[in-house]
Amino acid sequence: MKLISVSEEHVHQMMLWFDDKDSLYSWAGPGFRYPFTYDSFIEDLNLDTLTSFSLVNDTGELVGFGQCYRRNGKCHLGRLVIAPHFRGQTCQITGLIEMKVSHYLILTLSELGCEALGIPLVTGSVSLFVLNHNLPALNLYLSLGFIESQYPEAIPIDNCLYMVK
Repeated sequence: MKLISVSEEHVHQMMLWFDDKDSLYSWAGPGFRYPFTYDSFIEDLNLDTLTSFSLVNDTGELVGFGQCYRRNGKCHLGRLVIAPHFRGQTCQITGLIEMKVSHYLILTLSELGCEALGIPLVTGSVSLFVLNHNLPALNLYLSLGFIESQYPEAIPIDNCLYMVK
């Protein structure tokens, strides 16, 4: 597994993962248009302004996607997603360590994001938002050590939690 630059083909594949407005909203938030076209999807992803990565396996197959940017002095993770047929699966890391694909995406994106943004990877340096009804994502973040935290201003999305690790 490795994180690489996002390709046009990756975007086309990701578009297939969201077949209704609710699933897209849970993943991308209120600023993403639905229904979407390739052009609107690219535009709403903000690939030109956000640090974005595709997670691919050893055969080059798209496994996941994530973005990060500086928000309130932290490396903020956003639009984290694992391909539907890879959810819940594990992967081998350097042949010795086995972990869930979702864990690998978040841990590696946190490391690369902090490095790219010049933020030391220490306790409290990584943040994200999650909708409180998205229990698989919420439980994943809790299992990785994220804790709910007070956001410094009002969150413009109902039922949204701010988490920090």
